[in-house]
Amino acid sequence: MAKSCFHASVEGAQHGAKSLEAFLDYAKTAGADGVQPSNYMLQSDNGFRSASEIKALFDQRGMSLDGISCHCPAWVHTSAWTGTPSIRPFIPEDVAKQSPEAIEKWSEDYLIQLMDLAAELGIKILPMFWGVAFGWELASGYPWGFWAGADFDLIKEGQERFVTKTARIREHANQLGMVLAHEIHPGTAAMCADDFNMLVNICDGDACLGVNADPSHCWEGEDFETRFLKVASRIYGCHVKNFTVRKNIPVRMMEPNWSGRAMQFTDLPSGDLNMVRYAELMIQVGYPSRYCQAMGRETAPLVVEAESAYRDLDATSANGIAYVKENLVFPVAAGSFEDGMGA
Repeated sequence: MAKSCFHASVEGAQHGAKSLEAFLDYAKTAGADGVQPSNYMLQSDNGFRSASEIKALFDQRGMSLDGISCHCPAWVHTSAWTGTPSIRPFIPEDVAKQSPEAIEKWSEDYLIQLMDLAAELGIKILPMFWGVAFGWELASGYPWGFWAGADFDLIKEGQERFVTKTARIREHANQLGMVLAHEIHPGTAAMCADDFNMLVNICDGDACLGVNADPSHCWEGEDFETRFLKVASRIYGCHVKNFTVRKNIPVRMMEPNWSGRAMQFTDLPSGDLNMVRYAELMIQVGYPSRYCQAMGRETAPLVVEAESAYRDLDATSANGIAYVKENLVFPVAAGSFEDGMGA
């Protein structure tokens, strides 16, 4: 009988108020087969919890550890140089008071330690996103060409900055045989597929540079098929999330409240995207086989990520897990539908 190449999983970052134990219990009750906890859920008072302790918690519940979300510290690392206060929610209060250089060094050391823990746990793929290495002018995407002049070139400077600032982290990832799966995302070092391919190019094709696919960030001129076909061979992670764009509201307006914004993350069934087509595309680009080979697993996770301005997050994730199990964890065809015709 044909089997699925997927299983239902859930991202932990949006459930950060829960301890790892509470998050695992919640996910198990909601029907998930595995989880992708955030780095914060693995912390202890003196750094990180031990690999043996973390493994025991998963084994006790019969849950798979599908990866570790480290989006926040990775974004801090490559954004600290700008001096932005927006990094403060993601780092300890005493660290936030330090200089940009000290914060960058702290986050780099933190990510190295997290990678070492991941290696002990058998994790080879870390979903994340690189920060604002090219500066806020380019991160804004504003269509004015004031990015170069007689004595400056913001793109060239950003390329050199990215290569230099990420060198130690990339080197360590390669030593561990680990993939750093960047989530192509507004306000990061790669906001579209071409940006990401540029990062790979300036880093001489570095094998650790991967992609964490997420269709809910494809809402400005690049649909998920266009984006993920361009970076197909680099996709090692997969989030499942949906969105809608409200009509007649500017996407880039300075609205602080999510409920007032044009782009809204939604529950999986009611958004604008066809999630079944997205899951099929993930098979086409080779995500399941790539993940399973890297991680030594039989199935790859479809990681539900709950973000909604209106629905309770626990309810959003539970609804998403049920949707994935019902609609996206389907038996995969072993050949063409034409194979049996005329037999």
